[in-house]
Amino acid sequence: MPQSEASSAPAGSLTAGAEMVLRTADPAEKAARSRALAAAWFAGALEIGEPASPPLQPARPERPELIDPRKMPKRRPGSAKGRIAMLHAIAHIELNAIDLHWDIVARFRHIPFPRGFYDDWVKAADEESKHFQLLTSRLSAFGASYGDLPAHAGMWRSAEATVDDILGRLAVVPMVLEARGLDVTPNMIQLFRDVADPDTAEALETIYAEEVGHVAYGAKWFHFLCGRHERDPKETFHDLVRRYFDGALKPPFNDEKRAEAGLPLEFYWPLVED
Repeated sequence: MPQSEASSAPAGSLTAGAEMVLRTADPAEKAARSRALAAAWFAGALEIGEPASPPLQPARPERPELIDPRKMPKRRPGSAKGRIAMLHAIAHIELNAIDLHWDIVARFRHIPFPRGFYDDWVKAADEESKHFQLLTSRLSAFGASYGDLPAHAGMWRSAEATVDDILGRLAVVPMVLEARGLDVTPNMIQLFRDVADPDTAEALETIYAEEVGHVAYGAKWFHFLCGRHERDPKETFHDLVRRYFDGALKPPFNDEKRAEAGLPLEFYWPLVED
């Protein structure tokens, strides 16, 4: 088998493949392996597999330099450099999202879930991989690459905090962090339209449409587990966000898209002034 094919070939089971993606440092190879694994899963070529041993932190390349969020330079979207910085920051988020979704598959295999749970998170991981590829393509069009700029070092903290708590993971990652993307992405799309960059705007529109589904998967399985354990979803969500998320939620919110994803107002507005 040629080396390029071997590097993206899926492992013998879904959980083993998820761990392999998490242990892949090169971003382009990570995205390619992720997409190959998803394709094999949906082709019916893989079993779920045994519980995996995912790393506490996913493998990362030497670049970009990861720095404290408070030291991240301010982006000025009116300039070309500012738009490159914005695309780089979003690409970094999408790379982390690939790992966050595969980590759910690998880390929580010991919890009994129907097959639909795996279908949803594999689909989400595949889409995040596509998003990363779209963004790196747009960076290339600007003469830039992922890794050229420093990036946020705090992206994985929520995963580490919820390493033993599937309800906490679902509450904080898709239902808080990814939901925030629904709030801010429309303005970014308009910004790139205003500077006559329809290709980037189109890429962001694809990301925006598909992120609604990822938030919805979080809400769906959060409610599933609350029902299994006879817990009130709203109160449980509030408790977990206060425990695991650093800071209050910040409006303005995209109430329409949040509702479409299964997040009603009473879930997040009470957390604004915490």
